[in-house]
Amino acid sequence: MPENAAEVTAAGIARLAGVGRAAVSNWRRRHADFPKPVGGTETSPSFALQEVEQWLRAQGKLAEVPLRERVWQQLSGHPAGAVNALGHAGRVLLLVRDRPTAWLELAAVSDKRLIARLPAALDGVLKARFGEQRAAVPTPGPAELEPSVALLRGAAELAAEIGARQAFEFLLGRHLDANPRQFTLTPAGPAELMAALAGADTQGRTVLDPASGTGELLRAVRQPAALYAQDADPELASLTALRLALHGDADIRAAAGDTLRADAFPGAAADAVLCHPPFNERNWGHDELAYDPRWEYGFPARTESELAWVQHALARLRPGATAVLLMPPAVASRKSGRRVRADLLRRGALRAVVSLPAGAAPPYGIPLHLWVLRRPAAGDRPGQELLLVDTAELAEPGGGRDRLDWPAVHRAVLDAWLPFDRDGSVEERRGRSRSVPVIELLDDDVDLAPARHLPPPATGGGAAELTDVRERLADTLRLTRDLTPEAAAPAAGTAVRPGTTVGELVRAGAIELRSGGTGTGPVPVLTEQDVLDGTAPSGVLPDGPAPGEEPVEPVLVRAGDVVVPVLGVGPSARVVDEATAGAALGRNLQLLRPDAAALDPWFLAGFLRGTANNRQASSYASTATRLDVRRLQLPRLPLAEQRRYGDRFRALAEFESALRLAGRLGGQLVQGLYDGLTDGTVEA
Repeated sequence: MPENAAEVTAAGIARLAGVGRAAVSNWRRRHADFPKPVGGTETSPSFALQEVEQWLRAQGKLAEVPLRERVWQQLSGHPAGAVNALGHAGRVLLLVRDRPTAWLELAAVSDKRLIARLPAALDGVLKARFGEQRAAVPTPGPAELEPSVALLRGAAELAAEIGARQAFEFLLGRHLDANPRQFTLTPAGPAELMAALAGADTQGRTVLDPASGTGELLRAVRQPAALYAQDADPELASLTALRLALHGDADIRAAAGDTLRADAFPGAAADAVLCHPPFNERNWGHDELAYDPRWEYGFPARTESELAWVQHALARLRPGATAVLLMPPAVASRKSGRRVRADLLRRGALRAVVSLPAGAAPPYGIPLHLWVLRRPAAGDRPGQELLLVDTAELAEPGGGRDRLDWPAVHRAVLDAWLPFDRDGSVEERRGRSRSVPVIELLDDDVDLAPARHLPPPATGGGAAELTDVRERLADTLRLTRDLTPEAAAPAAGTAVRPGTTVGELVRAGAIELRSGGTGTGPVPVLTEQDVLDGTAPSGVLPDGPAPGEEPVEPVLVRAGDVVVPVLGVGPSARVVDEATAGAALGRNLQLLRPDAAALDPWFLAGFLRGTANNRQASSYASTATRLDVRRLQLPRLPLAEQRRYGDRFRALAEFESALRLAGRLGGQLVQGLYDGLTDGTVEA
């Protein structure tokens, strides 16, 4: 094996062959000629990629390896590390994008000549995009590029297939996914909102991100004239520069270094600053920077690194321009920062504080804030009011970062910000937004948390809505009374009926059995909780496949399907109606699609809910119970007799649904009355 050969783990081999990791373990045990480990550890060995490919091809297991998978394996197993290899690939992809003819000429020569000529070609395109002072993106020499030849040719081939920008996004995305703890990412939702608040989506702007990370905030800027990025991690600064250059035609200036201690752009006068700074830093330069001219609004305490970033952002704006920073909520109320907050308010530099729903960005467990700041211009009159916005109510119950309705969050924030930005004030929306006179905030605490200054919304929605809820509850209780089952009569006999199992019916073709939990697309997902609660589909699918994965079609439910939860929830089954049809089947659910000529769906669902039936079909692990749907039993009955049972089971399901609705409406009415009486919207 040649030195500096790319290596691949067992997981990578599984991806190459399109199998699970268990299959790779079996091959290692059963085949004496399987390649021997060349690195890694005893529990996670690595293998020479070239040897693995040869073995898989000889075994007929490498018939069609997707190009993107081959390129990823070359990158992830690169002897100089994945980040170094990704930087080489990004430079070549930039050459392919900006000077395709030059690359085609280079690609036609031998590897040896390619390595000799490539640095000069890269140097030309890098100077054109990043200028002469481009320490963050240096030109690699022939010795550095030599181990990357196969990768570079593969990356260029991938660019011809899907585009240079898309090829780099795929490789970078796969690297970020493989190393989630090394990076603090800013999701696209808050990035786009921040760009809109700063006006950075206006064409021709110069935008700075002094803590650029992976460049997500600057990628959200539409048609900029110039983008300035700095990050403390040199490798990340280099990758971000390449990412931004491949994303558009703006002038890119990127630098590596500690922004607060060694600002790379001290003379910048940006049209907008976007920043997701590191949170809760103690070693941010408090001792060295005591007399720094950036602390125009007060010297931040050692525990207030975020307020240092706020003032850095203001210092790098042109007068009248806007900065938006993503902040932890504690910054709005910590005592150690009240003097700086007060001066920001008095001088009109802080214009708005927006509370995002929990799950918007890491750390996902807390509702982060957006601070909207504006550098005062000469002659400006300080703003008399501060806009406070709270979007917490837009978070779905039981939701998380994958279930936030970002279009609704964007509308709520911008509907408050745009008129406030124009007029200096905005009409109050109870529980959502309010422009608060600055004088009200300049007390001993200078607490800027939006929830503490917004009148809470009444849970019941006011007296009119509570009256409507009461009427719906009364109607539902009458329906519940009408649907109450008749007194149960004892069965005439206990004769044993011939039976069968779901598994036998599946083998006979009377039932089609499908499992959920996969797929992408814009359809709602019927979740396990939806089945248990009898509610409408509430889940969402990813917009597209994960980097390197092929698109997978979700399992869509049809009217008449029976959906069964399989993970430790007790007897439950739901017959899909017309309103639910078309939703995707969620995780931990199995779908039984009966042949209408052989099985009645309500008969099927009713017998699947039997407690004894579920107990016999369940298996037990250390912490969970799992239902084996194939072992569930049904009696063998004629279709007419099935339908008689089915009618009774359907009536029970309607009664159960009415009880659930009555419970929800009753809870809403009770809490609404509590809230209305306590906040004064309902008479005592």
